[in-house]
Amino acid sequence: MSKQGSGRKALVIGATGLVGSHCLRGVLDSGLYGEVTVLGRRKAPMVHSRLKQVVVDFDELPQALADIQVDDVFCCIGTTMKKAGNESAFRKVDLEYPLLVAKETRARGASHFLVVSAIGADHQSFFFYNRVKGELEKALERLDFPYLSIFRPSLLLGERDETRTLESLSGQLLGWASPLMKGPFSRIKPIAAEKVARAMLEEAKKAAAYARPPGVLIIDSAMMQDYDVDA
Repeated sequence: MSKQGSGRKALVIGATGLVGSHCLRGVLDSGLYGEVTVLGRRKAPMVHSRLKQVVVDFDELPQALADIQVDDVFCCIGTTMKKAGNESAFRKVDLEYPLLVAKETRARGASHFLVVSAIGADHQSFFFYNRVKGELEKALERLDFPYLSIFRPSLLLGERDETRTLESLSGQLLGWASPLMKGPFSRIKPIAAEKVARAMLEEAKKAAAYARPPGVLIIDSAMMQDYDVDA
């Protein structure tokens, strides 16, 4: 049975990234969790009485996860083809690592896995990026988490530690066109990373309070736009 209030525990993966940094702050500020663990290659620039940070080589994830038992897992890890260098390295970061975390935490009792995927995710897609994201979604579904929340944002807006020229230009162009993106076009409207993180936290709250049906829930970019970041 899910616990509410300070009895719950959460794990955040990818907490130094664009969505993950907002997610970590939201999780800590929510009051929903008595303990929050961050697993990453480097520490997140944050100190909190309920925060535990574990620095790990991701190729040694099973050992790092051996003593971690949580209720909810917020998975915000991801990379780009340019940063990864090749398709094999990209698959490792965007599919193998998240799936391994999911398997290990599920085996230790985690009840809710919340993952940032991507618009267009499809395991049969012609496009490599979308195919990998779709393969991860399908693999996660087979793990039978009581609650699985899949978030498919469009182009993410926000300040990054690294410069991504193409994404920056695309964000500017689409940002100018955002007021016109209504109806069916709302799915591709750029979305602030903070809104994605807010949607993740709200779904975690709903599941903890049994305020949503169990099973798989896919939240697209248009749906995330309706979450109030100031709520």
